[in-house]
Amino acid sequence: MERLKSAVPNGLRQEISASSADDLPATSSSLLNFFNRLPLFHQFVKDLTDPETALCRKDPNVASDLKIRGNKCFSRGDHRKALDLYTQALRFAPTSDDREKTLAATLYVNRASALHKMGLVQECLQDCGRAIVISPTYAKAWFRRGKANASLGKYEEAIQDLNVSLKMEGSLSGKRQIEGELEIILDQHKLMHSSSDMSKQNESDARPYVTDEADQANVECVSFSTKGRGMVSRTDIHLASLVHKEDPYAAIILKTYRETNCHFCFIELPANAIPCDFCSIPLYCSRRCQLVSGGKVFCKTPRKASCHEGIPDELEKYISQCISGFSAGNPDECTEHIPEHRHECQGAHWPSVLPSDVVLAGRVIVKFIEQQNHSCGVSNLVAVLDLCHNYVHLPPDTKLELHIYSIVLLNCLQNSYALKLPMTGMIISQVVILLSQIRVNSMAIVRMKSFDMKGISDVHGNSLTSIVEQVKVGQAIYLEGSMFNHSCRPNAHAYFLSRTLYVRTTETVASGSELEISYGPQVGQWDYKDRQKILREHYSFDCQCRGCSKLNLSDLSINAYKCSKQDCEGVVLDCTLANYVKQKVDPISRVLSIPYTQKQVKNGGHDGIIGAAKYTVHKPDYHLNPHHCLNCGSYCDLEAASAAISKAQSCLRRLQDALSSSNVPAEVLSNALKVSNLLRSALHPCNKRIAEVEDNIAQAMCLVGDLRAAVDHCIVSIKILEKLYDPNHIVIGYELVKLGTIQMQLGDCNAAITIKRASDIFSRHFGSHTDIIFSYLQHVRLEADSLLL
Repeated sequence: MERLKSAVPNGLRQEISASSADDLPATSSSLLNFFNRLPLFHQFVKDLTDPETALCRKDPNVASDLKIRGNKCFSRGDHRKALDLYTQALRFAPTSDDREKTLAATLYVNRASALHKMGLVQECLQDCGRAIVISPTYAKAWFRRGKANASLGKYEEAIQDLNVSLKMEGSLSGKRQIEGELEIILDQHKLMHSSSDMSKQNESDARPYVTDEADQANVECVSFSTKGRGMVSRTDIHLASLVHKEDPYAAIILKTYRETNCHFCFIELPANAIPCDFCSIPLYCSRRCQLVSGGKVFCKTPRKASCHEGIPDELEKYISQCISGFSAGNPDECTEHIPEHRHECQGAHWPSVLPSDVVLAGRVIVKFIEQQNHSCGVSNLVAVLDLCHNYVHLPPDTKLELHIYSIVLLNCLQNSYALKLPMTGMIISQVVILLSQIRVNSMAIVRMKSFDMKGISDVHGNSLTSIVEQVKVGQAIYLEGSMFNHSCRPNAHAYFLSRTLYVRTTETVASGSELEISYGPQVGQWDYKDRQKILREHYSFDCQCRGCSKLNLSDLSINAYKCSKQDCEGVVLDCTLANYVKQKVDPISRVLSIPYTQKQVKNGGHDGIIGAAKYTVHKPDYHLNPHHCLNCGSYCDLEAASAAISKAQSCLRRLQDALSSSNVPAEVLSNALKVSNLLRSALHPCNKRIAEVEDNIAQAMCLVGDLRAAVDHCIVSIKILEKLYDPNHIVIGYELVKLGTIQMQLGDCNAAITIKRASDIFSRHFGSHTDIIFSYLQHVRLEADSLLL
């Protein structure tokens, strides 16, 4: 890509840099004409799309090599490594003809053996089923399935499986092994004196089912004179009400999570993930996700003639029933879905090389064309999403990138999808706008990820989950969800179950009020200037939400210094912070000019501002001066304080490195405690750096076994975060989980109160879905409540 960018002549580059949306057909046409004469461009496209050199195609030689390496690991007892190698081999194992199917079936059985050794018997059964669907006469697959069913106490199924295996097995030694295993299982069956109904080992839909429906009738899309379209409540909406539910128009997994999460539903991959049948890129959690995403079926239920002769009708019926169950994911159930991966599934590696948002644009184009039955007009492509874009505000280099990626993407689609759209400046310009729309309106699909805090375990030696955070695993376009505007202090929370978007109110919303979600930066997370900067860069607007238009304690104190007076809690700002805060003070100082009473000091006044910045609130003519306390006016030497803090950074970095390695030397911890005291003497009590250091020290105390001290430092960190965010903000919920699990280890009855409070916060944000998203939370609650007994 960099070589293509550097090859563009300066004149054309400047023309593109200065272009507006109206200029795009001309600039796109000029760049296309230039690339058509450029051998470098044609070689670039060929490298991405040529099936002869495709790096992501199926390759039996690669699969065989990985299988051999997996067998060696299995032989020496490294079942985890063997499992990984078998999974990678399956990504390259073809299933297009009978000879290649044998390799895939063998790999599934080998992986099933590794899964069985690891105690993952249900996953073992599923892999055996997959091998049987590919090769119904594969005796070893039936044999392995029989042993797995026996491990689960399903002796009748195990006996049936082994009888099928016995009929399929051709060698005398193999038959003897099966007969020996049959005798053992028959004896176990007699001892148990029980039987179980035959169970079809269907692979269930990986997407969780939900119970409550969104009350979308209470929300409508309206236009604002300054913000474009947005969502407004029709009636009063209660706290924690689900107001929106939507599946994506198109979605894609982010590159960093391709090996760990399902490429369709984005949940964590099980140990027996399924690869795509026709290329080596995706991994899926279930057969259904594989089918809905790819839209292809590689095997149908075999006819009786495909099995060995001489199989009794009873066993033949059993085989048919099993295969019918293994092949869960009927195409008829997916007729409303347009497979989003099918056009990428030729083995070419452009889907793995191009940026995620560019590949997502390809999925949008293909879906739109298929919805139009391949008859869409040229003029309609730009209206695919009907969403805003910020092309005119983009940096010059980004405009050039969008031009290049649009031309490259259309060429890739022509090669892999036989795209019928003509390659013209008009079409390319519309793809440029589409990419701009995606960059502005796409949403990051996040999942909750929990980490075990090293050094903490229960009486059974099991680690307690104590750290929870959101991770971005996918990117998607939601046509209606994109209508929700941003606020740095949102009144609604967007979250995901699988790939489905849900929006739930986090406070009571009055009729006629706008429902707003966060696009990323929030009050408490970053200060005002950093939030404005990121919103301008990514979305090209200046935020005027209630968190940005009104003065608040968080923006004043998040990076502020401490007053030099011992008993004063006022904030002191440097020049940069003071300039940004002044932008918020001037328009509203008269509004906040209210009588100063003891009651307001006690209750925190306007969002806790009184007591930290009294002068700013009560003196409309006050000139905000950097280096001076906003509460008492005292001058503070920030240069000396800043220099001392800079020297302490190396110590804090050593502490973070020690935490990463799970080994905290006593000297590092001692120095960190000194740095904490230094920060307290220089920074305002609500400065976020103090909270972060206290949190790091709490983790270090856990590693060295001083849990009581860890609790104390956790509480200090949480108290600061409560003032920066809000006591009911979801960030506080994450921190309370950490605190509660440490308290549980100490047998502290306060753990029950802490965990309950965390649960209440999560319920505000996730409602009835809380236990689905935080599956471990119910167990933690029960453990914490037991301390009260």
